[in-house]
Amino acid sequence: MKVLVIGGGAREHALCRSLSLDPDVTALHCAPGNAGIAEVAELHPVDQLDGDAVARLATELGAELVVVGPEAPLVAGVADAVRAVGIPVFGPSREAALLEGSKAFAKDVMAGAGVPTARSYVCTTPEEIDEALDAFGAPYVVKDDGLAAGKGVVVTGDVEQARAHALACDRVVIEEYLDGPEVSLFAITDGTTVLPLQPAQDFKRALDGDEGPNTGGMGAYSPLPWADPKLVEEVLETVLQPTVDELRRRGTPFSGLLYAGLAITGRGVRVIEFNARFGDPETQVVLARLKTPLAGVLDQAPLNWSDDAAVTVVVASHNYPDTPRTGDPIEGLDEVAAQDAPHAYVLHAGTKLDDGKVVSAGGRVLSVTATGTDLAQARERAYAAVGRIRLDGSQHRTDIARKAAEA
Repeated sequence: MKVLVIGGGAREHALCRSLSLDPDVTALHCAPGNAGIAEVAELHPVDQLDGDAVARLATELGAELVVVGPEAPLVAGVADAVRAVGIPVFGPSREAALLEGSKAFAKDVMAGAGVPTARSYVCTTPEEIDEALDAFGAPYVVKDDGLAAGKGVVVTGDVEQARAHALACDRVVIEEYLDGPEVSLFAITDGTTVLPLQPAQDFKRALDGDEGPNTGGMGAYSPLPWADPKLVEEVLETVLQPTVDELRRRGTPFSGLLYAGLAITGRGVRVIEFNARFGDPETQVVLARLKTPLAGVLDQAPLNWSDDAAVTVVVASHNYPDTPRTGDPIEGLDEVAAQDAPHAYVLHAGTKLDDGKVVSAGGRVLSVTATGTDLAQARERAYAAVGRIRLDGSQHRTDIARKAAEA
């Protein structure tokens, strides 16, 4: 099978790495890719939001499967354009991807499906915003209705900060705060059957101790030793399957990767959000544990999982998530490959080649991923590899998976 992956982040590097290890994948391409993906796939320049351009590239390459990684191309309808030329796509249609593209649409689908989630108001005026903030009280949860690259949500005890974020959005969802630990659960679906993967937990805040601003994600781990063993089964029955059934009932079947962001509250599981694609950085740890070859995963239930644990630590550039500095050389990658493989490896996020040297090209630059017999060993290996990386002004959290490893 010839496969084309769309995207250029660490999630796409994780997908390409897994696909490159699949004996059924005979040729692997990625557009636009990054410096790390170039080691396992042939790169092609393309505007990933231009469905016609992606469809033309897929046709020229003779691709037999296109995997769309990021959310923006899915919401822009890239999967529809590729399907229109007769090439199978892993990723939902534009209409179904609204599950991520619009928080208000997702709430409406959840209401129709009877899926447990936070109470919320959709607001478009300052008056509605003030009423909603008053109704729920602190801590305030304010979500931009549209896509915001993982940074459109503000959770704060400061009503003025909450109000300012809400006023900066054209349309905003304000909802009750959900207490309890958060869990990410992915599921692969053809629009009818739903196949859950293993749960993971990610770390959204920039700084240790869950301090600082929200980011696209600073690290993740899997499995979750503290979670109820029946969690996946419960979420499949109460969240994932009903959502897929409701979208099919509406005439907008969802095929691809459905991602449920969950809060395990004192009143039970509640959905925080849905995404229409693999999450980043959770993909890095989930795929590190998946033993079933990725390309034909839907046909191979039940899936085969490693007993190992996996941890990924994001190395971010100076001043992320505000205005990250780019163009800095990255050193130490060869040392990780020589000294830490195969238990630890580096997945590239925001990187590019400049005169043959790898330099930073984004806010989140690398995802350093490691496996071990338990979380403590995986953590130790991940941070040992992080210690070999040299990137001027870089930052990373030092507490990814610490509590779970020590429990």
